[in-house]
Amino acid sequence: MFSVKYQVIGLMSGTSLDGLDIAFCEFRETEKKWTYQIHCAETIRYTDHWKKTLSNLESGTALDFVTADVAYGHLLGTFTRDFILRNKLNPDFIASHGHTIFHQPDKRITSQIGRGAAIAAETGLRVICDFRSLDVALGGQGAPLVPIGDALLFNQYDFCLNIGGFVNISYQTETNRIAYDICPANIVMNLIASLSGYDFDPDGSLAAAGTVNSKLLDDLNLLPYYQLEAPKSLGKEWVVQHFFPMLNSTDLPSNDLLATVCEHIALQVAAATGLKREAKLLITGGGAFNKFLISRIRYHAVPEIIIPDDYTINFKEALIFAFLGVLRWRNELNCLQSVTGAANDSSGGAIY
Repeated sequence: MFSVKYQVIGLMSGTSLDGLDIAFCEFRETEKKWTYQIHCAETIRYTDHWKKTLSNLESGTALDFVTADVAYGHLLGTFTRDFILRNKLNPDFIASHGHTIFHQPDKRITSQIGRGAAIAAETGLRVICDFRSLDVALGGQGAPLVPIGDALLFNQYDFCLNIGGFVNISYQTETNRIAYDICPANIVMNLIASLSGYDFDPDGSLAAAGTVNSKLLDDLNLLPYYQLEAPKSLGKEWVVQHFFPMLNSTDLPSNDLLATVCEHIALQVAAATGLKREAKLLITGGGAFNKFLISRIRYHAVPEIIIPDDYTINFKEALIFAFLGVLRWRNELNCLQSVTGAANDSSGGAIY
């Protein structure tokens, strides 16, 4: 039985600024079916300097942007080189998502910093990066990109949900893979938790101690984005322009804000997953550890909720970007028109 194997390091940095996820993954293709294994992985927390830099870069100068792009690339390369040495690894190449600073697909703009050439220089390895730009140039949303991995690696589930900075969903219809961003999540909840001196809401305990405000909840649920048909995607700019002003217009305590946002997320997930009682809904991303949020999703959503092992929860996105790198290296499709709305399917990613 013919089988081909790839060993790849995937790098992922999300909008919630939790840190850099690094995963050393192995992929095997046997008779056109893919399997995977995460051999080792870790999250490297950002220093206060890098948190501040990544948070504020969108309002800096052009020189600030270019300087940070290169410096962050060398940082990723250093982190990856040290990870390789510590774990005595011999990867075929590195696949890096980078960190999104601008995402405005309506203007055909998307930018993930972390210069691939700098990563390659630090590690001495081939680097595949900049996975979104080709799709955006083709008129697509450039997001989400994970669905091709969901389709080929996680097809035993009816719905794949990731709760990170944003909540995104992926599922198969009779003819197409459908995926889109549902609503904001940790990008909002972490900021609210910081008002109480926390980096995030541990286990959702702050939200659990709060009370849902029905007026704010109704206003959030009426945001025009939720009436749009897929393909659609969200970015930090949308949150700043539309979501934060609603939160800022109230004088609610942070616990009540968190409780209301959790209820909002649960209702939006329930609306997105429909009424298929026999369906299985896989939940990954940092939000899967928020016990209160998961309890509210279980309350409202009909499908069976599946919470996988910690490695899959934490590193599924890094795993799939490693897999996108494999598909790009093979010059196979890794971005789907049915998901992003681009002119056609494509194989995105720059190679250094």
